[in-house]
Amino acid sequence: MKEKSTIDVLIPAWNEEKALPFVLSAIPKAWVRQIIVCDNGSTDRTAEVAEAEGAVLVSQKERGYGNACMAGMRYLANLPASEQPEIVVFLDGDYSDYPEELPQVVAPILNEGKDLVIGSRRLGGMEPGAMTAAQSFGNWLAPFLIRLLYNYRFSDLGPFRAIRWDKLQALGMRDRNFGWTVEMQIKAAKQKLDCAEVPVRYRKRAAGQSKVSGTFKGSVLAGWKIITTIFKYL
Repeated sequence: MKEKSTIDVLIPAWNEEKALPFVLSAIPKAWVRQIIVCDNGSTDRTAEVAEAEGAVLVSQKERGYGNACMAGMRYLANLPASEQPEIVVFLDGDYSDYPEELPQVVAPILNEGKDLVIGSRRLGGMEPGAMTAAQSFGNWLAPFLIRLLYNYRFSDLGPFRAIRWDKLQALGMRDRNFGWTVEMQIKAAKQKLDCAEVPVRYRKRAAGQSKVSGTFKGSVLAGWKIITTIFKYL
């Protein structure tokens, strides 16, 4: 890749007005060209906060984590070819990740020619209580099944990740909600992308309620979607 690659950040966000400012301020600006906040039909001031902090705002009113991410991808795809990024970084809007670790996440792409890098919370340090017991178990089970069924080794489904833009487009992402991360990793395995993981830290969200672990229903539906997605692409 050329000496200074074009890196854009996509942040799916739903009702994250309190946490989002922390995320946006912690992203190392010297490393990225633009930050795109994909507002997923928020009923609070998420959109206003994003614009006030200088982010590009993309609106996707149809709820779903994957829907928000795909809205951001459509924004990038509609740019002139010469203005499209080389690398896309995905980052959640709840400040549970450490955005300042972005250089570590993109480093294997920049320095080693990798296609996809997952920020692994299992390899890094996790604050006690940042995940529920059910989330921790599911986050172990899903990578185990991917290794068993697709012969690709991952330790995590972490949302903090970086991928070459052309490889991301070629994956043909379709999942509209919480199967998004595992779909990306399964399709990367099927297309034999050169993948890597780097340790990242993880903490309790800064504010608001988790869309997954915040309710029993949300946890069950997210877990079920992840498992069914793993078998769907066999």
